[in-house]
Amino acid sequence: MTRLLTNNFPIINLHKKPSTRSEVVTQMIYGESFLISRKSKKWLKIKIKEDGYKGYIQNKNFPNYLDPTHKISILKSKIYKKPNKGGKFNQLSFGSKIKVEGTKGQFYKFSKGWIHKSNVKPISFKEKNPFKKINIFKNIKYKWGGKSFKGIDCSALIQVFLNFNNKFCPRDAKDQFKFFKKNTKFKNIKKNDIIYWKGHVALALSSKKLIHAYGPMKKTVIMGVNQTIKRIEQTAKLKVIGIKRL
Repeated sequence: MTRLLTNNFPIINLHKKPSTRSEVVTQMIYGESFLISRKSKKWLKIKIKEDGYKGYIQNKNFPNYLDPTHKISILKSKIYKKPNKGGKFNQLSFGSKIKVEGTKGQFYKFSKGWIHKSNVKPISFKEKNPFKKINIFKNIKYKWGGKSFKGIDCSALIQVFLNFNNKFCPRDAKDQFKFFKKNTKFKNIKKNDIIYWKGHVALALSSKKLIHAYGPMKKTVIMGVNQTIKRIEQTAKLKVIGIKRL
């Protein structure tokens, strides 16, 4: 039986080809899991468990599957060497998953150290509104293939919030567009509708405003719905191909 392994690094790049010069197509955040289909001294060809995405990661020392108990519920959570905010040495991004091994005061212990209890939710936790906290990514740098506080792209912005709420979501905009079946018309657009262009996606915050990780502005921004549609049509010659409702 093929072993399922867990990513135990805060962020790992998944490349299109087995080279650090190759395009980064997505990332794995801490606690996501994968299967290996091919192995060399320096590279692993893998398939990510959460979304089925395939590509290459550098061959590192990964543990067997760690069944997570909690997930990071803020933009970035500090990891401490001691349960007293002593010796900070890394940060985990929103949606990262950990397996709690112990507790002391206001801290949980996991394999990399200690994390404050206020920064996590149980793995089964779901928001009534899956995009309730999406504004935490406002002004985060745009990064092609990124899915963390260090940089995120448009389709990852949608995916990480649905994944956090235990809902499956494909990684790429084109696959999301096919996956979500319920369509709505522009005149009926409302909060949490997902707007798709060829190769781009945005989330409606209301009938008038949207949020998206927008390459031309190099960050995640809140803009007017009409303003965005007009700008993308003028600059990229792209029209909206559909609006989906969950």
